[in-house]
Amino acid sequence: MDARQNTSARETAELWPPLPYEEWKDTCDTLHMWTQIVGKVKMELTPLVNHWWNVTFYLTARGLTTSPIPYHRGTFEVDFDFIDHNLFIQTSEGTSKAMPLIPRSVADFYREFMEALRSLNINVIINTLPSEVTNPIHCDEDVV
Repeated sequence: MDARQNTSARETAELWPPLPYEEWKDTCDTLHMWTQIVGKVKMELTPLVNHWWNVTFYLTARGLTTSPIPYHRGTFEVDFDFIDHNLFIQTSEGTSKAMPLIPRSVADFYREFMEALRSLNINVIINTLPSEVTNPIHCDEDVV
């Protein structure tokens, strides 16, 4: 690695604002549960790949995406837009639904997200128990 790359990396690192975890812990925990809900939909509808690579989210310029998820004869994808604070569900048939990413309980997000899927004729049942968290609460019951 030459000196220019080192300098560039340092300069880039200095552009990132501080993000003290304790100041946004509740937001982080909520977002973790929301992404688990969306990820569990993808997990139910895609074939298993080792290490659960079939359910990963991918970074976009605006947030995260599931990438296309097969459903019947088409696909749909779910995008978290962290710039405009929206969640978008878009289908290969040209239909879409948007949900604002506003403060709400995990249970409210779960209900609204599942209803948005149903309104697009996407019917899926997920395991509502979060994975790999201490003292999990079923998503449809998490009103904390």
